[in-house]
Amino acid sequence: MVGKGFGPLGKMKELAEAFKKAQEVQQGAQKLQAELEQMEIEGQSDDGLVKVVMSGNQEPRRVEISPDAVAKGAEALSELVTVAMQDAYIKSTETMRSRMEELTNGLNLPGM
Repeated sequence: MVGKGFGPLGKMKELAEAFKKAQEVQQGAQKLQAELEQMEIEGQSDDGLVKVVMSGNQEPRRVEISPDAVAKGAEALSELVTVAMQDAYIKSTETMRSRMEELTNGLNLPGM
């Protein structure tokens, strides 16, 4: 631990270092938020006939449906869209989680 000095001076160094790290994390989180908003993460149905694109923040961007998927009928198409949405959501969530882990790596923050 940084600042293992004795008495109040040592504790002040530790506190100052903690504030500095908190500021770095906050700045990194703001940058990460902007990056996630710009990302496009694609999910697709198992057969690839339907694709869903979301941002890194799970904001829906677009859905691409092939004519072959439409030809399968409304019920099958609905299932394909649902699977593609779930795939995009899982990929987006995993991306967000891994980027946050990179940001907080080595900071020894409780609960992270």
